[in-house]
Parts: sequence; structure tokens; C-alpha cells
Amino acid sequence: MVKKKTSWVEKLHDSKGLPKVEEITEKMSKRWGTGTVVIPAPLEVDALMRRVPEGKLVTVNGLREALAKKHNATIGCPMTTGIFAWVAAHAAEEQRQNGVEDITPYWRAMKAGGGVKSKISGWSGRIEEASGGRGA
Repeated sequence: MVKKKTSWVEKLHDSKGLPKVEEITEKMSKRWGTGTVVIPAPLEVDALMRRVPEGKLVTVNGLREALAKKHNATIGCPMTTGIFAWVAAHAAEEQRQNGVEDITPYWRAMKAGGGVKSKISGWSGRIEEASGGRGA
């Protein structure tokens, strides 16, 4: 029996018991200091990305800061926030391909050093198309 491939939208809605706030581990503390880290739910990251107004941009670090503030944590998890922004972008693209018009404006989310999170071949054209040629 072949297992059905999980769609990006399904991945976005699978919270796996998240969000949760944990103590920063000893290994993480070397880079991030001490305190707490929030591991967000995928839909939380998506919701923050949806709130970015037209003409504005947000970095993954900006998303992390907003998540940490929301959960009274020291930091937002850099790894899961980035992964869930990527999942949100894929889910939005999947929805767009299925005719959904109100999608997450993933083209407004930037990597920490600048540049659009577009690891998929051909996305630069899709980003231009999805944003209606408006850039952000």
C-alpha cells in the first residue's frame, strides 16, 4: 500500500503539540545565551507572515522576535521559524496553484541577510507573478 504524500497545506496545519517554550539548552547557549526559546507552531509563523502589509518586508529574525515577545521567551527558535516560513511559502504556492486567491504573501519574508527565501527552482518568476509585479 502506497502512503499518500502529505501536502504542504497539511504540513502547515500539523502543529505536533507546538508552540512550546523551553529552557535554552547548554549547546544552544553558546550561540544564543541563556533563557528560554519558543518553538512556534507552523500556523503561528504563517499568521505573522500574513500580517506583513503590502510594500513592507519581514526577516526571519523579525518573525523570531515577534514570536519570542508573544510567548514571553528570550528568543524564537531560529531553526523551526525558518523551516515553518518555508512550509508556509510552499503551502501558499500550493494553494495558489489550486486557485486560492487569499494566500500568505511569502514574497514579503526575507532571509536574515536579505533576499527572498526561494530555494525552489523557478520561484523567482513565481514570486514576481504572485506579488503582481509589486515586489513586496
